[in-house]
Amino acid sequence: MKLYAYCLVEDLDTLDAPVRGISGAAVRLIKMDELGILVSDSESDAVPVTHENALTHAAVVRSVLDRTTPLPFRFGTLVTEQQLSSYISARKPALLTKLAHVRGAVEMSVKIIWQLPTENGEEQPITQSAGATFLAEKRREILGDERRSAQASTISAWLRETVTSLVRDEQVKVRPAEKLVLSAAHLVERTIIPKYRETMAAARQARPDLRFLWSGPWPPYSFANIELEFKTQFGVS
Repeated sequence: MKLYAYCLVEDLDTLDAPVRGISGAAVRLIKMDELGILVSDSESDAVPVTHENALTHAAVVRSVLDRTTPLPFRFGTLVTEQQLSSYISARKPALLTKLAHVRGAVEMSVKIIWQLPTENGEEQPITQSAGATFLAEKRREILGDERRSAQASTISAWLRETVTSLVRDEQVKVRPAEKLVLSAAHLVERTIIPKYRETMAAARQARPDLRFLWSGPWPPYSFANIELEFKTQFGVS
């Protein structure tokens, strides 16, 4: 029998109410080296990647968010109890550091959509060889890419300056060639979420040229990274 691991928690001894996990299995809280882990029993060697299973995994992690800040495991993490115990014992200092980093905070998600900047047209001679036309097109393409990259970087820097006093950490992805130009995950202390939301609302008003989508609070998925260490140490799926 394997265990499906959902998340690590601290300062939690019981679950508020019965919780059902993957395949309807009862979720339980086990303690190892003073850390808590939400798990459920599994007879499978792999968990199908389905919409239902993904939602179930997220719901279990979120079920304790009001009481603590969990460190989520990657979806589909199946281990034996011995593997889990060995992992916790070997990585306890690093896990405590991660828990301290996210303690009292949650993840807020920000996405920015823009109208892709158009390339500045350049007049071409009426008569032009095929090779010259190709080179001119490539030059405009390169200049357009550079211009979009610069503008996207400016948006990223502006957002960082806007929220820098409100976030403990951030993960930002900038995609100058796409309409979804920026995706950011901000680690925000729970007590200042209202201020964070007010700041983002003001930012949207200040930049009518951009479309903002934000959501949260969420468990700090972007700031956990424990699944990579687990896979490296044990090779588990």
